[in-house]
Amino acid sequence: MLGYVTLGARDFARSLEFYDAVLVPLGLAREFSAPETGWASWSGAGARLMICQPFDGQPPSAGNGVMLGFRCADEAAVDRIHALALARGGSDEGGPGTREAYGPDFYVAYARDPAGNKLSFYVDRTGGA
Repeated sequence: MLGYVTLGARDFARSLEFYDAVLVPLGLAREFSAPETGWASWSGAGARLMICQPFDGQPPSAGNGVMLGFRCADEAAVDRIHALALARGGSDEGGPGTREAYGPDFYVAYARDPAGNKLSFYVDRTGGA
């Protein structure tokens, strides 16, 4: 079972604003924020996401082929959270809708956070993960 995910943050304040906007509607609340050390954490519903500046002092980078998927309550939530992601400094990687490759029951939208990490916001009406 997955315990937590940590993502690098290039601009801590910008990432904090971004994740406050997209995680709170998903039921994750900010647990802590420490601007002086560049760490923040959100948790809820058995999930935890943290952002930080890498310990090695090198710039954070998004992994090719790495993506975090956030389950949403319904299609309206996917639409709303994708729009929030873009409004808070994220970039569009694919607007809300179904994708032929996934079938008609998987509704999804894609965005990148301010550090370039790829995120998906989805509803799987078949009851899958």
